[in-house]
Amino acid sequence: MILASPPELAMWLALLTAIAYAIPALLADRMGANLVRRYLWLAWVLHGFTLGLGLWGETPRFGFAPALSVTVWWVLTAYAVESQYFPQLRARWATAALGSAAVALAWYFPGQPLQVSASIWLPLHWALGIASYGMFAAAVIHAALMTSAEFEIRRGNENPSGLPLLTLERLMFRFVLIGFILLTLTLIAGFVFGEQLYGAAGANWKWDHKTVFSLLSWLTFGALLVGRRQFGWRGRRAVRVLYSGSALLLLAYAGSRFVVEVVLGRSL
Repeated sequence: MILASPPELAMWLALLTAIAYAIPALLADRMGANLVRRYLWLAWVLHGFTLGLGLWGETPRFGFAPALSVTVWWVLTAYAVESQYFPQLRARWATAALGSAAVALAWYFPGQPLQVSASIWLPLHWALGIASYGMFAAAVIHAALMTSAEFEIRRGNENPSGLPLLTLERLMFRFVLIGFILLTLTLIAGFVFGEQLYGAAGANWKWDHKTVFSLLSWLTFGALLVGRRQFGWRGRRAVRVLYSGSALLLLAYAGSRFVVEVVLGRSL
């Protein structure tokens, strides 16, 4: 029996995952809700195996595309939980298409090999950071659904999201709050364990583009939550601030890694 090599296994697993996502993305209107849900669960499980193979395989790798892939996996996890409480939410096509694209991108750009001698605190730091990415990404999706629903309602059409605008807005702010808490913990972990993470004596804080953009995004999301509570920010103003903070957070890690890995072709 001939076993597939790790690169071949990763390729086939990524292909199966992308197909499992693509089927409900392309045929959601022709498939029943239960069948679509089963395909998404299958794709979600395969996606998890794909991520595990990349992070804990023979040659662990990580970079901007795997970071985005993990983020999308967290978004799909949040959607799976959310759909149990709001089964009328219609975002299956968008989430399936997003998952398929993320898996394909992570396979094409697998990232750089991880250092075996990395700090034991690094996985915690990454886990908190990527989880915050996922929660803010879920908030962005809800903001997009809310914007689309408002546009269609103004034109006299049916709300395509399946949920009232106020419910979408409430869910959006819940994801922002969870993401803000996780981002705060990420920054605290980076400060407290900075010397172990960065491998330099006295390096409790590393002032680089990642740190600066992370702090700017943290301030933006904090302002959004304060504005919501104190001044009643909602609707388009809240969405604009959310998009601004998400763009800054994207530049903090995934964006900077994309420039280094793809544009400049260097390693960190």
